[in-house]
Amino acid sequence: MTLRISRAALTQEIARAVRDVPGVAFLRPGLADLLRAAPASADTGGAHSGAGVRVRGGGGAPWHVEVRLVALSENRTVDVARAARRAVEALLDGLAAQEAARAHVSVTVTGRL
Repeated sequence: MTLRISRAALTQEIARAVRDVPGVAFLRPGLADLLRAAPASADTGGAHSGAGVRVRGGGGAPWHVEVRLVALSENRTVDVARAARRAVEALLDGLAAQEAARAHVSVTVTGRL
């Protein structure tokens, strides 16, 4: 089964799902996201919707999803990371069960707020 969504749309959906997890302050953009921020700000009102999420793989290869986020200090970091990972896995399960079974999801908490 192939994924029925583009990689860019998948990245945005994953970012949205992670931002909705209780205890997530925001997604942490990487250098590439920061460099794209100027053009993205004109199109998206100042926010690069996929910042903090990197999706690789597909097309027969296993999916690799990397999420970097900042957690709220009143929540345990490990709980936020686990909840974010479950949210991504649930999203992938809903999109393509066969592809999701071969997905590797990593969540890194880069800071607390």
